Amino acid sequence: MEVILILAGIILLFAGVITVRAVRFRPYALPTALPGKVTVPKEKSADDLAAMIRCKTVSYADESLVDHREFIKFHNLLEERFPLMHQNCPLEKIGKTGLLYYWKGQISIEPLVLMAHYDVVPADEERWDRPPFAGLIEDGVLWGRGTLDTKGTLCAILEAAEHLLADGFVPSRDIYFSFAGDEETYGSSCADIVSWFEQRGICPAMVLDEGGAIVEKSFPGVTAPCAMVGIGEKGIAHVEGSMEGQGGHASTPPPHTLLGHLSKAVVRLESHPFPTEFTKPVAEMFDTLGRHASFLYKVMFANLWCFMPLLKLICRISGAELNAMMRTTCAVTQMEGSKAFNVLPPKARLGLNLRLLGSTDITAAVKYLKKVIKNDNIELQLLSGMNPSINSDTSCKEWETLKQVIHTTWPDALISPYLMMAASDSRHYCRITDRVYRFSAMKLSKDERAMIHGHNERIPLETLYKTVEFYVRLLKCTFT
Repeated sequence: MEVILILAGIILLFAGVITVRAVRFRPYALPTALPGKVTVPKEKSADDLAAMIRCKTVSYADESLVDHREFIKFHNLLEERFPLMHQNCPLEKIGKTGLLYYWKGQISIEPLVLMAHYDVVPADEERWDRPPFAGLIEDGVLWGRGTLDTKGTLCAILEAAEHLLADGFVPSRDIYFSFAGDEETYGSSCADIVSWFEQRGICPAMVLDEGGAIVEKSFPGVTAPCAMVGIGEKGIAHVEGSMEGQGGHASTPPPHTLLGHLSKAVVRLESHPFPTEFTKPVAEMFDTLGRHASFLYKVMFANLWCFMPLLKLICRISGAELNAMMRTTCAVTQMEGSKAFNVLPPKARLGLNLRLLGSTDITAAVKYLKKVIKNDNIELQLLSGMNPSINSDTSCKEWETLKQVIHTTWPDALISPYLMMAASDSRHYCRITDRVYRFSAMKLSKDERAMIHGHNERIPLETLYKTVEFYVRLLKCTFT
């Protein structure tokens, strides 16, 4: 009986501790809203973006497929549509497609860098409801490849700058507008721009590129919209697994074919995912948004010291984005054998796409794959890759300024750091600053996010106007 009472007391004490911690797990104070209203050149913004969409700046890994005339057309369009920018902000053309505009401010140290890319992925035009490169506006919506990724952002940045230049505005510090036309193919233009900064000893105070957006239902137990700002991004590696054999006629197959061995390797890889790792971006996201969660979730997030195994289990079961934030992932995206039904291939291969998290670099990832596959006859070859980015500072004035601008523009949105899954050009800037933030200044539904690289990509004009408003506000308040 005494033992039972002791156990009951321990359980009650434990329950009391986690409950008190959950009750005290209150939201952080909101940023202070910035004063004043912002006007936006709405008709011009819509017309300019439509014209940008009509430039078919599709990038391909195979350079022979690229229509360079469309890229020149785009460059000429910028000069025509944004005359004040081209009169007041000298342009450097760097690398294959890099455009770097310089807007001189009151102080020439630690500038702001605003990024976007103007190349787009191909569009399967037959599967679109509207032509992807017509710049068509219907019912307040602009259709076209690149409206969300990221000509919409590029247009908003230039509209904001042109608008402020017309008012005679001078920024508090130097500003650079860094645009590349080969981001979708992991091109070198942005890296070349960063080298330009390095050679001149210029260290940006803040870099802002595409990334998270204002989204809903993005976090367990949180119903409010959330502005997700990437403070780090996963690395990426493309690995080929191959195996060779005798080949021959399919009528007399061996007990295990080459594709059979590779399939077994795939099953092992999917059954033995990489271990979980709690990185800074994810920890700060849980700490920020967990405070706004419903109480049961708050109990877990306020007490990760004891509920971490449960969180890991939830992440693994749920899969998708939450799981990808907690571990390096390996997706089997290709498998190839014979081109004929009745021929055993002399060689078979599979393609792996890895997204590397935290301390797992390329070398460690390939080593883990070999350990899991347990088949020395399968050769693993790294085709390309980059390690995870460094994590950006969230204790600096630049981070606070960015939060202020977001809060003022979307006052109903919670603001949180997060880990970006995809690779962006901004990773190159991590060579020269630890204040790189990834935020696509748009409120996007789940369906709209699915349009990025998909069919029927389009942007409501009100979303575009809000993005211009965001950049006008950011340019006006930066570092003041």
